[in-house]
Amino acid sequence: MIEFAALLLMSTLFGGMALYSFGLAPIAFNALPPPEAGRFIRAAFPWYYLFVIVTAALSGLLLLASNWRSGALAFAIGLIGVYARQGLMPHINAARDAQLKGEAGAKARFGRLHALSVGLNFIQMIAAGWILHRFLES
Repeated sequence: MIEFAALLLMSTLFGGMALYSFGLAPIAFNALPPPEAGRFIRAAFPWYYLFVIVTAALSGLLLLASNWRSGALAFAIGLIGVYARQGLMPHINAARDAQLKGEAGAKARFGRLHALSVGLNFIQMIAAGWILHRFLES
């Protein structure tokens, strides 16, 4: 029963990450004017990362009982989420604000930080997918 709950949580995590990355964000930028889309995404990201952190941590707790490697990886997904939410996101927002004010170098700084956040998100998704794959193997 614990493994089934972990599987449901990890599936929810992977699906939520995929939906946000490939659904919500692109739709927002296609359906809303750029300033509104930016405000919407900025407001949604803290909740997205909180979802990732909590879901990964709960999955990790449940997985530790049956597969410590998968449990540790789930915790790593959550820790990356903590870093992205608490460390990276404020810098991305500051760089974007500076870019909108026309500060020199802000566009490049925003681009680098945004690329880092996208890369970390894909690493988290790959890790979640690997955990799900391990469920299929067992």
